Amino acid sequence: MAVPLRVLFIEDSEDDTALIVRELNRAGYKTEHRRVDTEDTLKSVLSAQDWDLVISDFSMPLFSGTDALKLVRTMGSDAPFIFVSGTMGEDTAVAALKRGRRTTL
Repeated sequence: MAVPLRVLFIEDSEDDTALIVRELNRAGYKTEHRRVDTEDTLKSVLSAQDWDLVISDFSMPLFSGTDALKLVRTMGSDAPFIFVSGTMGEDTAVAALKRGRRTTL
C-alpha cells in the first residue's frame, strides 16, 4: 500500500515536477502535490493547507529558492524543505541550510 505524501513544489518547470513525482510514486508514495512559482501563490497555498514536504528549485525566473525558504518558515511551516537544483554551489547550500534551520527548546 502506498504511503500518502503531500508535497509542495516551488518550481518553474512542470517537467521537473513531473519527474520528481514519478520517482516518489515509484518509491512507494501516493503523492498529492501542488506546484507554485511565485511568492503570492506560495503564500496562498501555505495558508490553505499543511504540507508534508517542500521541494524547491533554487534558481527560478520569478522567485528565488532562498526567498521561498524564508517565506515557508516565516509562515510557520515546519515541513522538511529540500532544494533540488543544478545551479546551487556547496557554499550556497550550507548558507541556505543555516537560514532554514529551526531551534528547539
